[in-house]
Amino acid sequence: MARIDFLQVGKRYAPSAPTTIQDATLAIDDGQFCVFVGPSGCGKSTLLRMVAGLETITTGEIQIGGRRVNEVPPAQRGVAMVFQSYALYPHMTVAENMAFGLRVRGADKADIERRVKKAAGILQLETLLDRLPKALSGGQRQRVAIGRAIVKEPQVFLFDEPLSNLDAALRVQTRLEIAKLHRDVGRASTIYVTHDQVEAMTLADRIVLLRAGPAVQEHGSVAQVGTPMDLYHRPRNLFVAQFIGSPKMNVLPGRLLAAEPTHATVDVAGIAVTTAVDARGAVPGAAVSLG
Repeated sequence: MARIDFLQVGKRYAPSAPTTIQDATLAIDDGQFCVFVGPSGCGKSTLLRMVAGLETITTGEIQIGGRRVNEVPPAQRGVAMVFQSYALYPHMTVAENMAFGLRVRGADKADIERRVKKAAGILQLETLLDRLPKALSGGQRQRVAIGRAIVKEPQVFLFDEPLSNLDAALRVQTRLEIAKLHRDVGRASTIYVTHDQVEAMTLADRIVLLRAGPAVQEHGSVAQVGTPMDLYHRPRNLFVAQFIGSPKMNVLPGRLLAAEPTHATVDVAGIAVTTAVDARGAVPGAAVSLG
């Protein structure tokens, strides 16, 4: 079990380069399934790779289980990562691929066999253990990659867009398997990166929505953190309101007529529209946007 803390984390690839991640501050609790989502180029994979130790941290710090890990090598962080590309060894069987990381660490042979069998049972790979990757479908290869992470029995699972190479039907099936996996393996924390908001809304206990471009410099990288329904029903700003949901929310300019704790009345092109929203603190007469 491991809580993950991001404390004003920043990333810049060169002194003259634009900021990729700015002032990311958030906490992921023990056993939580947290999804990083956002538009292309918002830095969600970069943030994930900083947790894994595959990217250096420019500013701030990351803690896993209360321990600062900025300078800790990837192999000593207690994390296991599943990549988009599967990254299986083509000359090794399914069982050998799953066991490879443990063998390199010098784990006991009987313990390796036990862990591989346990992971194969969770992922329904028992009948495929002697096959080479070329004899597997895309979904089966992705399950092997996930199995290789499970056998490490990590504190933290990291998934970097693991379903993007699969067709639509396989994506749905594998998404269900990942959700079940999170329940079955105990209290390991999970960070999952995707650009697909359907994946984010269906898998996450908690969503971290990141933004890209000039807005990062003005507001920081994290647009909003919350449950899927928090982001859907109570967006913090226009970016969140327009990113979450399909089709995209329409936004109309208007003028505030009345503001109450439970509702607001807005003049839109001469029509008074009342909507359920906590409008405390808003000033009647102000220009507003109605979503």
